[in-house]
Amino acid sequence: MPETIAFRLNGKPVKMSVAPDRTLLWVLRADLGVTGPKYGCGIAQCGSCTVLVDGRAVRSCSVDVKSVQGSEVTTIEGLEREGKLHPLQEAFVAHDALQCGFCTPGMILTAYDLLRKRPNPTREEVVAGMDDNLCRCGAHTRIVDAVLEAAAAMRGGLAP
Repeated sequence: MPETIAFRLNGKPVKMSVAPDRTLLWVLRADLGVTGPKYGCGIAQCGSCTVLVDGRAVRSCSVDVKSVQGSEVTTIEGLEREGKLHPLQEAFVAHDALQCGFCTPGMILTAYDLLRKRPNPTREEVVAGMDDNLCRCGAHTRIVDAVLEAAAAMRGGLAP
């Protein structure tokens, strides 16, 4: 039976009637037209569906929409501010840290959460922190380089 669920999506209020056990991923993609989070494995193992809920990276394929009631949900679309890319987005572009781009939104949002917890990570900490996000294209070295560059930019006060 549908319930009214209210949360903020990329800084804007959302209120909708929806089955509370639907996954956040499908509500975002099918009901709200937000296509940054991707359906990869459906069992929270690949990271393609990663979004931020109250600043923490979560796998939206395994989260019921009811659990985000009253929360702030941020997708890759909400990371830029006033038309300016976030330093993580800029670094991924600068380092060509993508090939097909399928995993990129999840990678960037996982990196965002990692850098929130560890603003000055070592290369090994970045590798470990990104380990649960899969990239089949083999851009791993460039991804790590991009995260380290973004970390330096963010420490310089360029981003939230």
